[in-house]
Amino acid sequence: MTQNLGRVGLWSTELRGAHRPQIREAVAELDELGWTTLWLPGLDGAGALDDVGHLLTAAPHSRVVTGVLNIWGQTPADLTRRIAALDAAHGERTVVGLGIGSSAGAAAHGREYGSPVATMSHYLDGLGDPVPPARRLLGALGPRMVDLAVARTAGWHPFLVTPGYVAAERARVGAAALIAPHQAVVLETDPERARAAARAGIGMFLGFPTYQANLRRLGFTDDDLIPGGSDRLIDALVAHGTTDTLAARIREHLDAGADHVALHVLTAPGSPGLPRTQWRELAALTH
Repeated sequence: MTQNLGRVGLWSTELRGAHRPQIREAVAELDELGWTTLWLPGLDGAGALDDVGHLLTAAPHSRVVTGVLNIWGQTPADLTRRIAALDAAHGERTVVGLGIGSSAGAAAHGREYGSPVATMSHYLDGLGDPVPPARRLLGALGPRMVDLAVARTAGWHPFLVTPGYVAAERARVGAAALIAPHQAVVLETDPERARAAARAGIGMFLGFPTYQANLRRLGFTDDDLIPGGSDRLIDALVAHGTTDTLAARIREHLDAGADHVALHVLTAPGSPGLPRTQWRELAALTH
């Protein structure tokens, strides 16, 4: 099933709270425009699967990927039941992307974090028939979690990575596993305004130890990992400019070995509402 994601999808935190009429209206338009793979960040898991159902209703031609759903918010049995119910109502259009989150998230749910790879492997053991390996992805960056994704799921969804990361991992793991990187983009030709939007959208993540460790593996240094990120780091992680510029970054990922690119549209700080104008303009990139 994950082999049918298409070359480009839309990753959007704005799609949370999908019970709201304005979200459902926007999603119906996305479906008509050709955004047939929608990535829904799971965050802590609360309400995420309810949102999946609303999105599937509003977008009858699309599939929805949880990108990614934190495992602490629901047991494997709970998740299996919810996916079975979604399948019964909407067909098999849900792909389950799972993430390990943090020790704080585990503690908040009264769970033991343990070894991330062992904990995730145990979680996968508990998933039932509605969530076979072909319908699973992992949120992974480091080699051990990537190897688990390759062994036990269809592939993985790396967050805040470059085409260089994709090329290196494709060379390491071979052709079989699906790689679907997150790619933040800003439709803005002024570099300073674009970087401001980028920092507002992803800057907070650059302080997280997991992302910092991966960025160091990619060759970035303390000079880059400053609050908000250096210009060099921001430009490497966030494509900005015209539609043609953003299309070129997508091609870089695909040429490096990605199967699908999940576009995360960022806008200027304080921009009101949904970025529907940008979603419409970028829909051409889905073809």
